[in-house]
Amino acid sequence: MAGRSIDYSTIFNKDLPAPSGRWQGHPKYNFIGGHSDPDLVPMDRFIESATNVFKGDPKNIAMYNFEGGPQGILSLRNFLVGKLATERGIHVTAEEVLITSGSGQGIELINEILLEKGDTVIVESFTFSGALSYLRRRGVSFVGVDVDENGIRMDHLENILKELKTNGVRPKYIYTIPTLQNPTGTVMTMERRYQLLSLSEEYEVPIFEDECYADLIFEGEYEKAIRALDDSNRVLHIGSFSKSLGPGLRLGYVVASWDVMSRLLSRKTDAGTGVMDQMIVGDYFTNHYDEHIQDMRSALKRKCDVLSAALREHFGPLVYFEEPRGGMYLWVRLPAGVDSRDLVQTALDEGIAYNPGPDWSADPDTAANYIRLCFALPTENEIWDGIEKLAKVFQLQ
Repeated sequence: MAGRSIDYSTIFNKDLPAPSGRWQGHPKYNFIGGHSDPDLVPMDRFIESATNVFKGDPKNIAMYNFEGGPQGILSLRNFLVGKLATERGIHVTAEEVLITSGSGQGIELINEILLEKGDTVIVESFTFSGALSYLRRRGVSFVGVDVDENGIRMDHLENILKELKTNGVRPKYIYTIPTLQNPTGTVMTMERRYQLLSLSEEYEVPIFEDECYADLIFEGEYEKAIRALDDSNRVLHIGSFSKSLGPGLRLGYVVASWDVMSRLLSRKTDAGTGVMDQMIVGDYFTNHYDEHIQDMRSALKRKCDVLSAALREHFGPLVYFEEPRGGMYLWVRLPAGVDSRDLVQTALDEGIAYNPGPDWSADPDTAANYIRLCFALPTENEIWDGIEKLAKVFQLQ
């Protein structure tokens, strides 16, 4: 029956953000986000693991949360218990691990149980753009704390905590990415990790530790996770499989004590993270983790070297960046007066996508002349050619 259409704009939630445009596909030179290298996706072994899974109990498909309950498949949580102990120094039981649909869901679950509109949290001055978006959407205020090559500047953090306390404000948490910080790529020193715990205790503010990229240290010893140093239940810890395998597998995890875990479960209303993803990844990593992660680290190191060389060749001394110890991105400072937001569309017209710095900053204007470049997805030739073209876009050659 034909009739008059409904004008949905009259009934949309008044707090909605601006509408999204239609997706136009991936650009040729894609330096955004956290895409992975498709050549490192182990399809043959994934097929082997999938076959193993499909030979298992059909109840895992036929029922919600059959094998591991709402916290996730037990075999995957047990794998994580061993991995966290070996690599991050975190000693927990499977009951303290929650599998999530990507680490973003983990962030939002923690926000859901801790935050109310008008609350305040502390974040690193440059930080994960998604975390900032989640906070803005909830009407939560955030204060940026300065970071340097060794992580959060503890003198600045202490001053912020003192000022907030004087004003009667108790932050709900301190959000930090201490290992391969996103976007700067820095690693917080052990000294500062202990100092952060001390400030957390003094001001009674929990630490929210995001270690999504910690698997991707290129080489050398790991600094222990802050959660590993915590003996007073002060640290909420999240991580991800999406960065070490691929973001198409939406798998992350939260590590928390049961008093927090029970509240997280009460808000995880998605009927459970995808069981097949969990079981396939659990089987694959149980049998191939060490080999896989070493291949990933080696490939990313090569691409990082290519990107660094391309920036030096095509941008020269006009840009500044620190080569990271791992991860999949560089945080690049352009000359003062350049605003990276102004050239996003011009770059896209040339087939190049990059993340403008302000999206990754608690104070957007302070990062106007920064760009974040993810080097995991493009080939080495695409990295070189893309940076040559990007230099022309910025007219810095």
